[in-house]
Amino acid sequence: MFDAYQALTPAADIAGVDEAGRGPLAGPVVVAAVILDPAQPIDGIADSKALTPARRAHLYEAIIERAQCWRIECVEADEIDRLNILQATLQGMRRSVQALPMRPTLVLIDGNRLPTALSAPARAIVRGDALEPAIGAASILAKVARDRLMQTLHQQHPQYGFDLHKGYPTPLHLDRLRQHGPCPAHRRSYAPVRACLRD
Repeated sequence: MFDAYQALTPAADIAGVDEAGRGPLAGPVVVAAVILDPAQPIDGIADSKALTPARRAHLYEAIIERAQCWRIECVEADEIDRLNILQATLQGMRRSVQALPMRPTLVLIDGNRLPTALSAPARAIVRGDALEPAIGAASILAKVARDRLMQTLHQQHPQYGFDLHKGYPTPLHLDRLRQHGPCPAHRRSYAPVRACLRD
């Protein structure tokens, strides 16, 4: 059975959307929306997870400089706890698209779920960050922006090692969480955090 995906021709009004940070126990989920400029192609855009930190940082600056427009939105831990992570992510996607200074004619979103009430037609693409340059660009912006935010959180709460694990549930993070209890950046609706709440 033929099941290949054919990428769309780059266009000046197609927005790509992706997120970073659904799985961590702490910090925001960060969502980016990007409309690339076909007249200024950027070599090397790919799924951010497949790139080295140095390459991501280089591409981040190129995307910021050459994209027609972009927007990064953060959904903080308290809103994640209130909405749940899926709804918080969809909310971030909606906000990032609505805040773009250009109105796209099509929104391409990584994954298999679409937010409601978008200002343009949308299409969900599984593994879209590896298939569509606009989504790949959004994944890079979201990942780099979130990693930088976690470095700031590390400075505020150095006891957790956020600079090392970026809030993901590594053995180090879980150990520090048990030692110190959660900080304001932790997602209290997540079971490992909830288990460490102190009265």
